[in-house]
Amino acid sequence: MLKWALIFAVVALVAGLLGFGGIAGAAAGIAKLLFVVALIVFAVFLVMGLMAGRKITGN
Repeated sequence: MLKWALIFAVVALVAGLLGFGGIAGAAAGIAKLLFVVALIVFAVFLVMGLMAGRKITGN
């Protein structure tokens, strides 16, 4: 997901440099959304992993 966020960020930069403001804004918005979703998924998996590790070790 971070790969796609980076791709959309590059598309936004190139489109902005070439003067396509609408496309650049849309691509930047999509990149931001994908980045936030990736952070949320990371946080959820981190908490799940910590909880599973505590159940295995018995702490």
